[in-house]
Amino acid sequence: MRRALRHPARIVPIAFAVAVLAGTVLLLLPISRAGSGSAPPLVALFTSTSVVCVTGLAVVDTATYWSPFGHVTLLVLMQIGGFGIMALASLLGLFVARRLGLRSQLIAQAETRSPALGDLRRVLVRVALWTVLVESAVALVLSARFWLGYGYPLGKAVWYGVFHSVSGFNHTGYSLFSDNLVGFVSDWWINLPIVVAIVAGSIGFPVVYELTRELRRPRAWSVHTRITVYGTGVLLAVGFLAMLVFEWANPATFGPLGVPEKIVAALLQGTSPRTAGYNSVDFGQMNAETLAVTDALMFIGGGSAGTSGGIKVTTFFLLAFVIWAEVRGERDVTVARRSIDESTQRQAVTVALLGVAIVAAGAVALLVVTEYPLERVLFEAISAFATVGLSTGITPTLPPAAQLVLIVLMYVGRVGTITVASALALRERRRLYRYPKERPIVG
Repeated sequence: MRRALRHPARIVPIAFAVAVLAGTVLLLLPISRAGSGSAPPLVALFTSTSVVCVTGLAVVDTATYWSPFGHVTLLVLMQIGGFGIMALASLLGLFVARRLGLRSQLIAQAETRSPALGDLRRVLVRVALWTVLVESAVALVLSARFWLGYGYPLGKAVWYGVFHSVSGFNHTGYSLFSDNLVGFVSDWWINLPIVVAIVAGSIGFPVVYELTRELRRPRAWSVHTRITVYGTGVLLAVGFLAMLVFEWANPATFGPLGVPEKIVAALLQGTSPRTAGYNSVDFGQMNAETLAVTDALMFIGGGSAGTSGGIKVTTFFLLAFVIWAEVRGERDVTVARRSIDESTQRQAVTVALLGVAIVAAGAVALLVVTEYPLERVLFEAISAFATVGLSTGITPTLPPAAQLVLIVLMYVGRVGTITVASALALRERRRLYRYPKERPIVG
């Protein structure tokens, strides 16, 4: 048992399961609920899973259902979930590298610009500093806006600023307002800081670490950083333009807004599929084409070793490079004058296909236990698996069986990609023999 628990592919799921159970117990306390009595076990379990896995889906009104103690509990759980993902993902990368020989470690360190392989303490400290820096800056702006712009008492303004900053950076998307951010749809001073927090949490700590040293030398960036930075930029632009074009005249979303308001609304809604979960308009009223684009963006998610979910930006774009190389008939997959190892290509294919299979299974399960159309349940399934938290509004009305399906999807989606990637890397071994080759017909 002790030997089995040393494997990181088992440590990560167990650690998050323990955190979810601890959060459930805290939320079951009568002091956590605003009303009389304690929360039902399923509500507490669903909420705890959502915040620890930094998803943001909710079956109750977060603003009114939970007491101040409950809100503090949610804040602590989402911070643990977000920091835990970043720290554990970074540590797993170092753990995998430690399994290599010294020469391979030095090569991996030079090519990826990763931190010193033996200095795990420095890694954790820098992750913590980045988290505190971004959350503090965003919280300061939000607090000032709530205080000076909306007349909230100073203490309440600071609390609201801190909660929404932590929620945004850790991609939980929980809000202390019953309509999320709908009441601030046109407020740049609320939306823009949250967008900054979302992007800062989504690019991943390895990229942040490298950018702090090589920000002015893009040519010196590693392949991982290039794919993450440029890929994130492309996906943000796609999300922004899709929201702006498809929802421009929708009377239930962007239609009544002026041009500046439409721009800021599109900016937040185009960024939220980075697995953040905040919304300033009703997603349940969006057009089908907008939901389809959002499905794709949510499934891709954000950067590796960050607070975001999904199959990750690097996985998606690596597969795109694999397809491009195959179409051109090239033997090697090259990115920025670097060849991508075949084992990395197989890992990307495995993670992506497993993601598709999990989402498909979850959507089918939701179809079986509910009467909602495929468009709605697929959106909820992807949102849960990719730990996004966006919803068309059906989550609170789902039966207990469907809520359990979403709980499983949130948990698997949060720990699954890291677990699979590390397990594949650590299980890699060379056979001393090969079987005869054969070419099945493809296509």
